[in-house]
Amino acid sequence: MTVTNTLSGKTAWILGGGSGLGAAAAENLAAQGARVVISGRRVDVLDRTVKRISDAGGKASAVSVDVLEKDQVKAAAEKIGAVDILVYSSGTNVPRRRLAELDGNDWDRIVDVNLNGALHSIQTVLSGMRQRGTGTIVVISSWAGWRMEPVAGAAYSATKHALPALCETINIEEGPNGIRATCLMPAEANTEVLDTRANPPSTEARAKMLRAADIGDIIGYIASAPVGVCFNQIVMSPVRNNFYAPRVG
Repeated sequence: MTVTNTLSGKTAWILGGGSGLGAAAAENLAAQGARVVISGRRVDVLDRTVKRISDAGGKASAVSVDVLEKDQVKAAAEKIGAVDILVYSSGTNVPRRRLAELDGNDWDRIVDVNLNGALHSIQTVLSGMRQRGTGTIVVISSWAGWRMEPVAGAAYSATKHALPALCETINIEEGPNGIRATCLMPAEANTEVLDTRANPPSTEARAKMLRAADIGDIIGYIASAPVGVCFNQIVMSPVRNNFYAPRVG
């Protein structure tokens, strides 16, 4: 990674930043000169990502956070201080996701992680962004938040469909204060979340998917765009989109 100064002086907080799409976002933002703070539950995973970024010349640190705990989110925000870029990448799903078998506790947990955690994290940074008159928020939804895909299940689809509304509310209410929000809706990406499916996709199917780095590049592009530009929603997919063809594996 070659560090540029595009985002020099900026602080980026990435929730769900230890692995997958969040880690890719952290690496891209750090490569542009931002100070990145990554949060998640797994301290060992966070530490490995911080080391990878630091070894490449970037500035990174970790603050352990369980997004299910509002007090932890608030405490982390206070510890980090002024946040210029917030990326919410935390998300979860379960193997038993069809309505006929979906457990109510699993539904609650998916809603808490995918939706409530996003709201609570955003609320901790809005006041500071408002005071400074600028801020970028990126919330990672899903292709399943743009159109229905049976493989996603009811709870995941419901929460991911809610995130565009949350982001657009930010743009309506906070745009006049210089704050912009993007709801990013990628199609399948080859990350560990695929293993939560009842029937995880094959190696052949995964090879056609987006890479985590692809999403990281787009998040870096959003964050470094001119301050007067807002990408309200971005839908992205691989050229060989598994959702457009009979599924392999």
